[in-house]
Amino acid sequence: MTPGKLWGVGLGPGDPELVTVKAAKVIEAADVIAFHSARHGRSISRGIAAPYMRAGQLEEHLIYPVTTETTDHPGGYQGAIDEFYEAAAERLAAHLTAGRSVALLAAGDPLFYSSYMHMHRRLADRFEAEIIPGITSVSAASAALGTPLVEGEQVLTILPGTLPADELTRRLRDTDAAAIMKLGRTYPGVRQALSDSGRLKDAYYVERASSTRQRVLAAADVDDAEVPYFSITLVPGPEPTTALPATVARQSVTAEADASPVGDRSSAEPQLGSGAELPTSPEAARVTDQPSAGEVVVIGLGPGSPEWTTPEVQRALTEATDLVGYTTYIDRVPERPGQRRHASDNRVESERAAMALDLAKQGARVAVVSSGDPGVFAMAAAVVEESADPQWDGVPVRVLPGLTAANAVASRIGAPLGHDYAMISLSDRLKPWGTVAQRLSAVAAADMAIAIYNPASSQRTWQVGAMRDLLLEHRAPDTPVVLGRDVGGPTESVRVVTLADLDPEDVDMRTLLIIGASTTAVFDTDQGPRVYTSRRYNK
Repeated sequence: MTPGKLWGVGLGPGDPELVTVKAAKVIEAADVIAFHSARHGRSISRGIAAPYMRAGQLEEHLIYPVTTETTDHPGGYQGAIDEFYEAAAERLAAHLTAGRSVALLAAGDPLFYSSYMHMHRRLADRFEAEIIPGITSVSAASAALGTPLVEGEQVLTILPGTLPADELTRRLRDTDAAAIMKLGRTYPGVRQALSDSGRLKDAYYVERASSTRQRVLAAADVDDAEVPYFSITLVPGPEPTTALPATVARQSVTAEADASPVGDRSSAEPQLGSGAELPTSPEAARVTDQPSAGEVVVIGLGPGSPEWTTPEVQRALTEATDLVGYTTYIDRVPERPGQRRHASDNRVESERAAMALDLAKQGARVAVVSSGDPGVFAMAAAVVEESADPQWDGVPVRVLPGLTAANAVASRIGAPLGHDYAMISLSDRLKPWGTVAQRLSAVAAADMAIAIYNPASSQRTWQVGAMRDLLLEHRAPDTPVVLGRDVGGPTESVRVVTLADLDPEDVDMRTLLIIGASTTAVFDTDQGPRVYTSRRYNK
């Protein structure tokens, strides 16, 4: 078998529209998408790449065991990181050996302070590897500042903020222009070095360059406690000849971009993304840091038909300044002038939740869009869980109910959920199959009807057969099973089979199953079969 190819894909500073054409093509074509994140699970790189990914791609989520916290690893921080890189390289090597191409995502450029280089060192001698360069954060920050960084014979020095303050001071004195990266908790030392070198008055701070949360300030006016890792300090060589761009002008440009078809391809996470707010002064920055109060409303559209969307949800959608959600569900909402739409892949729930809360914190009225009811295997849990993080204190969150897919399917066939019933997701993406099987057995033994969500997908086909065999240990072979597909949609179909005759080939991700109990009965009518679960038990 011919080994697969490793791609180091530079994604640029964060705005998905700054991903190169070649990078977008490779992301779409790759068999495996690999990306890093801290233990919270939210990946900036995956969020940037999400608009270019396709359904069915394998994903390798490489989670750092440690970032800035301490570790009890025998080798300390370096030992833990080295062990992680070795294990991660072998995970990718397994795909490459099997002939699968792997696109390893890297924010910015793959060889510029990037994690990709650690995989390259461990894999490029065994497999074909190609690097796609990306726009660096230095370029994005310079563009945000709106003034030349170097010209003529001037020298630009790139410095990590993790250097000791005295070393930073020496290097700042010896260069014409500088870009200082890796800020965050290092900023107090960086500010001291800028001051000691006499460069503080000429230095500028750029936060989350190219994103909707972008800020530009004089370096001397930055609050040390509010500096994120994704920020950079620039000391331009030429003396700036223009003022910082006006906030109101940038907001206007951002609104126009968000209203365009390309602008709709936003990332799933509020990271180094696609808009900007550039205050003209520290005073203006303080005003924009205190936006009017926003909120997050998590809504359910119902399972398909617009008639199943409640008036309460319709009002929330009308009042929202921003919509956040899975692309398929966002597309069900009519477009409104000026309303921004942040569509993303269906596998980035926590990233979507964080984005919605961040937009609301900045003053937006955000509707997080789910199908069915948002509290049933949908976005309400992700948003409420994320909102427990102290950084979202003061951001209001409301959940508006919607018609569930289970109730919609049940209504089409009669009343199969007329007595006690359980809802179980067959997906093992967020919980192990052993847990799914244990719960199926428990509910089957309790003789309740069961609504089965997420029964199958293009990458997950065997669980329906495994579920059928497990349920047959507790239920009779002639137990009624309702298969409802795209209920409320243009290709709706609802039919009834027996548990013994349930064919996994008839089930996909758009199908909901209802497994009957011992008290579930089927009878024929002129309109077709009717199913009910009696509310009475024989004594």
